[in-house]
Amino acid sequence: MRGLFGVLMFTSFLWGQNPQQIRVSVERLDGTAWKAMNPATVFATGDRVRFEVSASFDGYLYVLSKGTSGGYDLLFPRGDTGRDNRIEAKKGYFVPAVDGGFRITGPAGQDVVYWLVSPVDLGKQYRPLPPAPEVGKNPAALPASMKPRCDDLIFKARGECIDHSAGMKPVADGEKLPENMKGLAGATPREMVFIQNGDGNKESVVISSPAPLTGPVVYELRLAHR
Repeated sequence: MRGLFGVLMFTSFLWGQNPQQIRVSVERLDGTAWKAMNPATVFATGDRVRFEVSASFDGYLYVLSKGTSGGYDLLFPRGDTGRDNRIEAKKGYFVPAVDGGFRITGPAGQDVVYWLVSPVDLGKQYRPLPPAPEVGKNPAALPASMKPRCDDLIFKARGECIDHSAGMKPVADGEKLPENMKGLAGATPREMVFIQNGDGNKESVVISSPAPLTGPVVYELRLAHR
């Protein structure tokens, strides 16, 4: 994603018994209204999307995107999206603190949106996030596994295109993290559980940790588009 303006906002959530949980959902602008989508939806070029995020604990949030062009964008925090990245338990935050959304651009494929969540301020106990590489500096061929596709006949019959290789995911073993996340956090701990929620009107993913986080972790949203 490039030249995009996005929103992270809070939605009501019934917090479970696990010590720490994070909820993320994806919405698409349909006309003048935002509609919650399955995070594995294959979006179209020009679609406007935004994210919702809320957590059951205090902490700090960093969001970095690797677009299908092969370059990176630090989406949050930064000057035009807001520099205060502290999140409080069960509260929601706009990123940026203005109305708007991400516009889907770039070659067809999957943008990888990395979410780094930390219970501690990285600027105090860890080295700060350096600037992300400029977009277009690291182009790479798109793997066949990341080419968007509609792979569920039930969803197809409803006029929806869902790619189950997309959506909210743990970071795969051995996956190369962006340079400015190395040394700050490990990949998603194995004990963290990803739960897909959907009641027909609201789609979201809940990431649950059975034990309190003692340091930052990284997980990802693969945003498919064609």
